[in-house]
Amino acid sequence: MNLQKRIEILQRLRKYLITNEEEWQNIKTKASFHNGWFTLPFIELAVDAICSEFLQKEKLEEWISNYHLDDYIGGKNIGIVMAGNIPLVGFHDFLTVFISGHKQTIKLSSKDDILLTHLVNTMINWEPALKNYILFSELLKGCDGYIATGSNNSARYFEQYFSKYPNIIRRNRTAVAILAGTETMEELDLLSNDVHQYFGLGCRNITKIYVPVGYDFVPLLKAFDKYIYFKDHHKFKNNYDYQLSIALLNNVFYMTNGSSLLLENESLFTAISQLNYSFYTDKKTVINLLHGNEDIQCICGYAGIGFGQAQKPSLMQYADGLDTMEFLLALSPTHTFLQKDS
Repeated sequence: MNLQKRIEILQRLRKYLITNEEEWQNIKTKASFHNGWFTLPFIELAVDAICSEFLQKEKLEEWISNYHLDDYIGGKNIGIVMAGNIPLVGFHDFLTVFISGHKQTIKLSSKDDILLTHLVNTMINWEPALKNYILFSELLKGCDGYIATGSNNSARYFEQYFSKYPNIIRRNRTAVAILAGTETMEELDLLSNDVHQYFGLGCRNITKIYVPVGYDFVPLLKAFDKYIYFKDHHKFKNNYDYQLSIALLNNVFYMTNGSSLLLENESLFTAISQLNYSFYTDKKTVINLLHGNEDIQCICGYAGIGFGQAQKPSLMQYADGLDTMEFLLALSPTHTFLQKDS
């Protein structure tokens, strides 16, 4: 199957996702029942991002052109361990291996084992030859390379299991934002999306903000009201109540709009329903502090990507900054790798 054929299949997949046929609607509903964090609006959000950022033909072709893929056929079997924190979180890895021409054996998270399974089976129905190129398995043995995503704890096991093979192992990461204090309500609304989409469970969700001394939090809390309906989601509400109780017991100052907690805390990572903040007097000092920090997936706001863009990575924005396509192309001795275009 040449490269053009693979692109055509992906275009058909995009059309299938956008058309939203009854079968696909039923699968999304099934996934939402299976995992209480996968609400239908957030499944739709993930699918929309995939269609707009990953599967548009022009963007695919531009991405591919950076690597001079042509009709390169990988021939290797890549084992992929996918996370399950947000819907279809492993789609970029699946897509990259598919476009590279390699085979792939996927171990899905039990939290997200419905959506991608259906999409792959749909693609196989269109093109039966794909059943030899895309497999699902609980055991990943005998693969030529591995891509594994998980927590810091699971990463230690991945390193033990896959250390003898070429690998990409990803750990916990998060996102932060640097606010100037002059943001408009529209920008704060977009920042609220970056914080709250997917209930804050994604590695690109903002969990820590840096604000100037004397910052007025009232407009920010007002922007957070967009997601005040989270208090009616039992899983989120349980987390909120627990974190609020901890703050009260420890006599810690907090701010809240009734569904989101803001606490002054140096940690980049935080619990569900909580956003940490720190004050600064000089933005450049904050940038120097954050530069090169391996715990940070992306920075929004000042000197970073725009607000509202955290959950819309492009094809070239690889997780952990590790170029997955370069990794895949380097696995084949028959492929003469050319440097990406500048």
